[in-house]
Amino acid sequence: MRAESVVSCCFQFIFGSSDMNIPFVKMHALGNDFVVMRGKGAPHFDANFIRTISNRYSGIGFDQLLWLEPPHTLGNDIFYRIFNADGGEVEQCGNGARCIARLLAGEQPDYQRIYLMEYGLGVIQATIAPDSMVSLNMGIPSTEPAALPFVTTQPEAPYTVRAAGQDVQFRIVSMGNPHAVLMVDDVSTAAVATLGPALESHECFPNRANIGFMQVVDRSHVVLRVFERGVGETRACGTGACAAAVAARLADSVDHEVTVSLPGGDVQIHWGGPGSELYLKGEAITVFEGQING
Repeated sequence: MRAESVVSCCFQFIFGSSDMNIPFVKMHALGNDFVVMRGKGAPHFDANFIRTISNRYSGIGFDQLLWLEPPHTLGNDIFYRIFNADGGEVEQCGNGARCIARLLAGEQPDYQRIYLMEYGLGVIQATIAPDSMVSLNMGIPSTEPAALPFVTTQPEAPYTVRAAGQDVQFRIVSMGNPHAVLMVDDVSTAAVATLGPALESHECFPNRANIGFMQVVDRSHVVLRVFERGVGETRACGTGACAAAVAARLADSVDHEVTVSLPGGDVQIHWGGPGSELYLKGEAITVFEGQING
């Protein structure tokens, strides 16, 4: 069966499914993978359930669980919540939002349609391009410390903190969720495994943060690895790519159109600069559908 057909049939979830028979869809965007579930209201499972099914050896395996509900506001298409593999709820996920939009679009997407997707902090607008790529209006990025939050006495970016026995310099960006972006000479040798967890849970980030390691190739291309909060290093991070493009542009290292290359593939970012809305474009793929039986 074609992936588009799978999307069409598997999205006919029954609102209010019982604990004994929970339908799900497995999706990914550049290898950043998700389990998508749906219900009438707040999920009735706990963090331990999420940790159990996120296990790649004994469960389904995923970076995040996306929980879909009917829209809370008339005129919108869906309301979504995001839970990391460790069971913690987070604010936003660009790759996850693209997967949700692809599910909403179904087998025959209307390329003129704007999908309005609610989450805890607002509404994301999504469109499906003729090449089947999904484009998101991610809103206006913020670099204000309070938006992450980020605790500092330093007057402006780039900021420096002590982590893993060294002074580390980075820029901060909120895409609805918190990011710190380090500029490195070579992402292949970047200290992601040590600096990632040290900065993720650093005291300067009270709610923890996603940590990006970015190498600028030229004014239209950067390479990125991301250590995601509550997950670890992932194949891709949509909001991380957005944050990297913002950080690079504020450092005057790139122009307003940027390709961000992650281990799982490329996304396209368009950002006109401070005060402008940011647009993210990339793939969203259905892998399989199934049920969890209690």
